[in-house]
Amino acid sequence: MGTVRGWSSHGDREDRGWLRGAPPPWWVRVLPVLLLAAVTAATLVTPAARDVGFLLGAIPPLAVLSYGPVMTGVLGVGVIVVLNVPATHLNRPGSTDLLTIVFVAALSVFVSFVRSHRDAQLDTERAIGEAVQRAVLPPLPERVGRVCCAAFYRAAQNGTLVGGDFFDVREGPYGVRAVMGDVRGHGLSAVATVVSLLGAFREAALDQPDLESVAARMDRRLAVDSADVRHGELFATALLLEFAGGTAAVRLVACGHPAPVLLCAGQAREVAVAPGPPLGIQLVGVGPPKEVTVALGPGDRLFVASDGVWEARDATGTFYPLPERLAALAGTPSAELPGAVWADLARRRYEVRDDVTMLVLSPELPAAT
Repeated sequence: MGTVRGWSSHGDREDRGWLRGAPPPWWVRVLPVLLLAAVTAATLVTPAARDVGFLLGAIPPLAVLSYGPVMTGVLGVGVIVVLNVPATHLNRPGSTDLLTIVFVAALSVFVSFVRSHRDAQLDTERAIGEAVQRAVLPPLPERVGRVCCAAFYRAAQNGTLVGGDFFDVREGPYGVRAVMGDVRGHGLSAVATVVSLLGAFREAALDQPDLESVAARMDRRLAVDSADVRHGELFATALLLEFAGGTAAVRLVACGHPAPVLLCAGQAREVAVAPGPPLGIQLVGVGPPKEVTVALGPGDRLFVASDGVWEARDATGTFYPLPERLAALAGTPSAELPGAVWADLARRRYEVRDDVTMLVLSPELPAAT
């Protein structure tokens, strides 16, 4: 069970990806060639088809969407040649403005040259973004200590690989500890806070004796980071989990984050936690989050999700019923469960407006003595 990365919510986002620098769909690539062939064939067959000659003017601009300057120039030359072949009946005065077509073709070659350089720059930036993602959220191992893991992550902001959600699973002297959180905002503006909180968690997971202390360390990290930020209002939700060695239970600390869902014997129920305030928010009269312990049985799994899943809405404004849908998908292997929930969201046409993170933790219980 490894980390699954998801980059699109519905098919329409994938179809429009080429407008943001991804390769265009096949029909866009073949359209200029097919149009040139169709107009040429029609005008060769009958003189009456010369009235469609104006369509040739659209071929160079269409080529810009799919091809580089060389192929765009070739298609532009092809258009000019067709216009000057007597057999096509398009070389008569008044039928087509040849100078306009030449100008459009030359301009298209220039635009294609600029676009090619822009795409090369986007490829470089995308490679840098992937390197940042691997540094901030490295691929989750299939197994951390005695806990099997599967995850899914997708940033809400198009074109970014890291958003405001974060997660990690680490083994340390106190067992296997996991975190999932959601920083205020999303996109690149939240990445610095994500890096800071993950660093605080990874350090605290090694030397703090309980989850409440780990949460306090992360809370202090946010307070320090926001001290010099005017009107920063920096806060984050987080859910901390601990699978201590030798125990058949999980310890939880919830800091404003949705509770996990326990999958047990084909059923799914939301775990009761002691809700605490988000990290970075000091509320008068509200104490720090408290740790709770939940017993686990053989084969039990914990499904943790961010607000992007819980707050997905359908056309009527109804929230996605995560526990109900997990019960329906309970037979899905852990490695495939996050992807199955994502597919279920798309199939049922729930709109996702936030970063989406899902984490499945399947602990192996210690042998009975």
